Amino acid sequence: MTTGRRSLLGLAALSLAEWGMAAKCARAAGPKGQNAPAPNITIETHRGKVRGILDGGIKVFKGIPYAATTDGLNRFRHPKPSKNWTGIRDATAYGPMCPQVGTEHGSYTASWTYDKEASEDCLVLNVWTPGLRDQRRRPVMVWLHGDGFSAGSGSRNVFEGTRLAQRGDVVVVTVNHRLNVFGFLYLGHLGGAEYAESGNAGMLDLVAALRWVHDNISAFGGDPANVTIFGQSGGAAKVSTLMAMPQARGLFHKAIVQSGSHLEGLTPDEATKHALTFLTAVDVKPAELQRLAKVPMDKLVAGLAKIMSVSGPRPNYSPVVDGIVLPRNPWLPDGPAVSAGIPMIVGSTQTETTALLGAGHPEYFALDDAGLVRSLAGWVPDREVSRVVAGFRKLMPGASAADLFFAITTDRRVRQQAWAQAERKAAQGAGSVWLYELDWATPVDGGKWGSPHSLDLAFVFDNVAKSEAMVGSGAEPQGLADQMSAAWIAFARTGNPNTAAAPAWPAFSAAERGTMVFSSKSRVVNDFRGEERALLAPLPVYRVSR
Repeated sequence: MTTGRRSLLGLAALSLAEWGMAAKCARAAGPKGQNAPAPNITIETHRGKVRGILDGGIKVFKGIPYAATTDGLNRFRHPKPSKNWTGIRDATAYGPMCPQVGTEHGSYTASWTYDKEASEDCLVLNVWTPGLRDQRRRPVMVWLHGDGFSAGSGSRNVFEGTRLAQRGDVVVVTVNHRLNVFGFLYLGHLGGAEYAESGNAGMLDLVAALRWVHDNISAFGGDPANVTIFGQSGGAAKVSTLMAMPQARGLFHKAIVQSGSHLEGLTPDEATKHALTFLTAVDVKPAELQRLAKVPMDKLVAGLAKIMSVSGPRPNYSPVVDGIVLPRNPWLPDGPAVSAGIPMIVGSTQTETTALLGAGHPEYFALDDAGLVRSLAGWVPDREVSRVVAGFRKLMPGASAADLFFAITTDRRVRQQAWAQAERKAAQGAGSVWLYELDWATPVDGGKWGSPHSLDLAFVFDNVAKSEAMVGSGAEPQGLADQMSAAWIAFARTGNPNTAAAPAWPAFSAAERGTMVFSSKSRVVNDFRGEERALLAPLPVYRVSR
């Protein structure tokens, strides 16, 4: 179907005036509907009216503020309400991302776009919806972006919600929020009650975004009583953390954790140590924290870049178990009671660390046996390395040293956390949990990446065409997108991911441990990777620094 035809088919939910304008625009665009002028699509939020655009029949609104700017006296504090505006606010371009230190991106991400504009006025969100003011109660899918708690934004092209909204008649929302020291600099021990929530300001931003969804999404055709939060990598860690936050209770009803189960937060003492490192870098003494409100944004970013460029362990700015915003560890030692009834999907990809580790260290792809043992330092206790390597060699006959490294580190870095989260969720005996693994191997770069971290993004958002550098071309990637996006939509709609596009997927239980293995021929396997799990069971679950 051409873009022009999709645009016309999506006009039914517009008002009569908008219908006429949009139809005229689509006809003027020519037979393929390329570069069609956008109709004037407006909607009223609780702060004022916004103007969006039409994309493939989907109404798109970008850069809507859900809270006030976070600069000056608002730094490191609970987000403040945004101001009302008069007239119609343009919502046709993405808003800025949180200030951050630039990161390297692997060749497989070359098809994806990355924001360039950064500002402390970054509390904005984007909405894709099939209809406005039509009294429909569509499922709402709120996406939390990855790149840990330190970088990224919700505005990459791979996160565009047009195809997901088209496919499932759902409303898609993506969010920007405070990150790194802007969102997670814990000053509670140094500055007292005034800064008690500073170590979780970035998470409070997400609560504010969810409150905006609750208050406004009905006008966008969504159901505020059926909201799913989902995220990958650092976004999955944010989902995991929100599930343990009392302030977020009632603001979402389902949760999906992709390659980022986050079990444990920082202690106040740990977070205070990291805060002191940053204060030294920007020449602010602990007794003069009020000066932080006047330090230029660029100086804060430069200080962060300085301390993150040192060799060895680096400071960690991520959620803090402060006893207020985050009363307990998110998933340690068990699942949080505050979200016990919320159903979940939890999963990973087959070879997460080809990207997570291999992209920055190409030498890992050429390891020999001695290099394997050296490279596992920090991932496996010294006394256990020989046993673990021997066990994996038996399970993976003929595997190279590099293959063994990526298998072991993927289990340690991602899969053990996913297993633990699924087990603890199932043990609550309330909301069900479904476990998956994406095992399809991308053919790009000669297949060296296997099934890397972030491979699932193209499939979940049904944005294969925007992800050729990651997934290649041909029919297979779209087949995976048909399966995974349909499952995610079904889960958002009903709380159950089963669809006709994939085999019957049972909820996870401690007895059978059923796992959906997504591939060109997907299958369900009980106790998938059980021998690997048993090999690693004597080791404490690896604590991930994000």
